[in-house]
Amino acid sequence: MSKKETSNKKKTVKTTKKKVVSTPNAEKRTVKPTQSRFSKGKVGVRHQDQEMLFEKQNYMLMGLSLLLILVGFMLMSGGSMPNPDVWDEGIIYSFRRITLAPVVVLSGLILFIVAIFKK
Repeated sequence: MSKKETSNKKKTVKTTKKKVVSTPNAEKRTVKPTQSRFSKGKVGVRHQDQEMLFEKQNYMLMGLSLLLILVGFMLMSGGSMPNPDVWDEGIIYSFRRITLAPVVVLSGLILFIVAIFKK
């Protein structure tokens, strides 16, 4: 065989089609989509009869506690020294930063725990 003859030949691939056989007397079943055991229905849809996890008062207390925590951290932060060459312990170790701010943060955390457990 010459090179021209081999290049002119085409390869053929035979494919077989699968036949689908259905019986005329078979029962037709409808398949229901599976449901999650957590959502119990459509995802993202909130029904009117479902209760919220917490009541309005709980959410208000949680917001207040987050505000207390934020205020505590703001009290803990501070400015800089007026003169960088002089160390003033009164500014760094003041009552506001060492005592008041941690008490405010801890009271906010305790209030958040109370807001979670209040029924």
